[in-house]
Amino acid sequence: MADLDEKQPFIKSEPVDEIPPPAAAATPRPRKRRVPKWLTFVLKLAVLAYCWVSLRSWLKVNVDAVVERHQAQWLASAFSDTPVGHPHHRGKVLFGKKAEQKFLSVPNADSAIAASRQYATKPHMAGTPGDFETAKDFLKLLQTELGAAAPASLPIYSAGTPESRNATLGITKLKAPTAWIDTYYPVMNTPLDHSLKILNEDGDAVWTAALEEVADDTDPEAGKYYDAVTTWHGLSRGGSAKGKLVYANYGTKEDFDELVEKGVNLNGTIVITRYGGIFRGLKVKGAQEHGAVACLIYSDPRDDGTVTSQNGYAPYPHGPARNPNSVQRGSTQFLSVYPGDPTTPGYPSYENSTRTNGTNIPSIPSLPLSWANAQVLLEEIKEGGANRTIELVNNVDDKVIPIWNTMGVIPGHIKDEVVVIGNHRDAWVMGASDPSSGTASIHEVIRGLGELLRNDWTPLRTIVIASWDAEEYGLIGSTEWGEDFADWIDEHVVAYFNLDSSVSGSRFRALATPSLAHFVRGIAEEIEHPTKPGKTLWDATKDSGVLTGDHIDPEALAMYEASEAESAADSTGVGLLGSGSDFTVFVQRVGVASNNIGFQSTLQDPVYHYHSVFDSERWMETYGDPGFGRHVAIAKHLGLQTVRLADAIVLPINTTHHALELGHYLDKVESIASTTSLDVDFSGLRSAIHSLQKASHKLDHEKTKAEKKLKKLLRRLAMRHIVRRKIRHAFCKLRKMLGKECPHHERVAALATNAPHTEKTFECSSMKNSRNGLLPFKPRVGRAPAWAKEQRERGEMEISGKRKKPSFPMKRFKKAVKRVREVNKKLTSFERGFIHEDGIKDREWYRNLDVAPGKWLGYGATTFPALTEAFTIEKNATMAQYEANRLQKLIEKLAREIKV
Repeated sequence: MADLDEKQPFIKSEPVDEIPPPAAAATPRPRKRRVPKWLTFVLKLAVLAYCWVSLRSWLKVNVDAVVERHQAQWLASAFSDTPVGHPHHRGKVLFGKKAEQKFLSVPNADSAIAASRQYATKPHMAGTPGDFETAKDFLKLLQTELGAAAPASLPIYSAGTPESRNATLGITKLKAPTAWIDTYYPVMNTPLDHSLKILNEDGDAVWTAALEEVADDTDPEAGKYYDAVTTWHGLSRGGSAKGKLVYANYGTKEDFDELVEKGVNLNGTIVITRYGGIFRGLKVKGAQEHGAVACLIYSDPRDDGTVTSQNGYAPYPHGPARNPNSVQRGSTQFLSVYPGDPTTPGYPSYENSTRTNGTNIPSIPSLPLSWANAQVLLEEIKEGGANRTIELVNNVDDKVIPIWNTMGVIPGHIKDEVVVIGNHRDAWVMGASDPSSGTASIHEVIRGLGELLRNDWTPLRTIVIASWDAEEYGLIGSTEWGEDFADWIDEHVVAYFNLDSSVSGSRFRALATPSLAHFVRGIAEEIEHPTKPGKTLWDATKDSGVLTGDHIDPEALAMYEASEAESAADSTGVGLLGSGSDFTVFVQRVGVASNNIGFQSTLQDPVYHYHSVFDSERWMETYGDPGFGRHVAIAKHLGLQTVRLADAIVLPINTTHHALELGHYLDKVESIASTTSLDVDFSGLRSAIHSLQKASHKLDHEKTKAEKKLKKLLRRLAMRHIVRRKIRHAFCKLRKMLGKECPHHERVAALATNAPHTEKTFECSSMKNSRNGLLPFKPRVGRAPAWAKEQRERGEMEISGKRKKPSFPMKRFKKAVKRVREVNKKLTSFERGFIHEDGIKDREWYRNLDVAPGKWLGYGATTFPALTEAFTIEKNATMAQYEANRLQKLIEKLAREIKV
């Protein structure tokens, strides 16, 4: 039993010295390689980044599309206190690049030629019946193209009347395009009779000049109208004179000074000068101040460069050289003293205005001469000549003559910011170049703006279009309007773009206040060259004519090159504005950023017969601009300027470039001062200029930030628009899956209708208490009418801005717009900052101390004019220091005004 009870071991005993057999091991499972956590993170990040980039790309494309489609009405809402997102503006509205492209597709050569033929095939001197007809033609153009109302009686208002005053002062309240004619009443003159003779010792005439131009039917209009406007000087002194003849070259200050240095006594003489170099009126002024009793001015072929008979070119109309019988008419007003009506300096010429004796007109008579007549006179005074007595007669009729400015307005969303574009319309005879080439170009601009308006475009800013009159007499139409509405211009006009002659030659030239120089050049670099494929309009600033020759007058060449160098003095290649055209009152009197563009003649171009009967349509179509490509290029440039600046969020006014140019102006004055013995301290003025430059740099940063902020909000609004649209579409799909209709489409249709809703009424003859025994009855069918009314009323509330919960945070939007508008106010005020109410010594009408026409130039600009002329003309150290201090205070004040 003991053996049975003995317990067996659980594990069988093995001999100690034996190695146990290995146990059967399970097959090991392969070990899975784990992806590093960092790599997983990177992969996930890459996927997220790809999704994010794709989403951003998709959103950018869609946001850009939405912004392009809706920014016009959103900006309009923000700038003009109307609600954002007009339901009736859900369609695409032209704005920005699309509007610019649309405009550029309109101007064309055929239309420009037709316009030129309309204006340049008949005489229309200021104040004549022909001039009045062109004023009405331009009015009709504005009414037709802009959609301005055309009342039964022509809207012609006498300046100073409530109708005339309200027409301009009410521009900022207009809601629809309008056009009218303002009539001003300046004192001008017209020719009566004139003569020019050489007398012998007995006083008998041995030669009588044929003063009128000679033309035949080779040029149809010239042959027809050669004597329609006699050869004379506008605003010249009436009377007669006798005296010996003295040659004074170009009649510049330097020319007269040289005669005095040589001991030539000019008292009692008749001075003869050639055209060129300076404004013709200042030639007469120089002769007058040196004691001459009369002045003759002639056109010299030496100033025609290589295009002369000496080089084998036939005279017009049989070739491109000067017709020897051609005469340059023109005003002899002393332009650098003041422009406009001589009898109302600084105030407008109403019909009943108080008149003064004009101090900007000559006290001696003058006549313009052809080369054919001048040759005879020059023979008299050459060495060995007879040098007989000359008798001159110039009888004129001085009187009040009505003139007509034709005005048109395109109201913008920003009512109190106005862009003005202008071109004068009057010509000395027909004026195919001056001014009708400009009129033809602005005609194309108006057609382009009209096309935009017909495509539902409304400019952000208001645009005023002006056809000035009596520019040829002395910038009278624009000056009188500018003096009439100086305060309104100061408050509202942000820029003025001028056209005079669009085309007289092959070289494109742009003049501007420096703050617009980059803007003008930039646009010229976008417009195609009119005759050279692959080049731009700006490239035409280097163009010259192709009519070369071996003979050219060195003095004429030097004068031309000096003029070219002066015109391109700005580092951008854009010249400065002095005077000589209708920008003068805007730049010199009020301080408005302005520019003037056009193609001008070079010394190798067909001779431009300035102010002659040969400035004709035939000359223009044959020699001036065959094919009218240059007319169209100027129209595109002017129109693109207008559309871009009118629609710009921040005005493209470069104050920093102008501020930097001031330093160069002072360098020039210091250089002049170094040639004199005058001791003047410029340190304060230099410091003021530096302060202005710093303030302008800060303003640059502010305008960039302000515009960026507003555009960012526009993109946020576009993003919200996209998100809401997607949610609506998803919601509609869900409702359709559930078998329900999506009401959104009907609501959109109701909101998109801006027409007033009229409900159909039924009448029942059995009802009483009605005027005709009938009472209205409105049927109701289910809930449909009530629902429609509910949706319509909701839309009307949105339209009227009475929504309780606006779809966009307008407060921030308005804040951003306010910031932009404050910047624009500072940009506009920059040019105003150079205006000093005391003006420039001896010519106080000119108030711009930054730039003005030179006292003895007329056309050309002099920088820091009062300070510069204290050295060059007055030669007075006390006056120079006074002017430096006056300019310093003005610039310091401007720096404070633009400070941000």
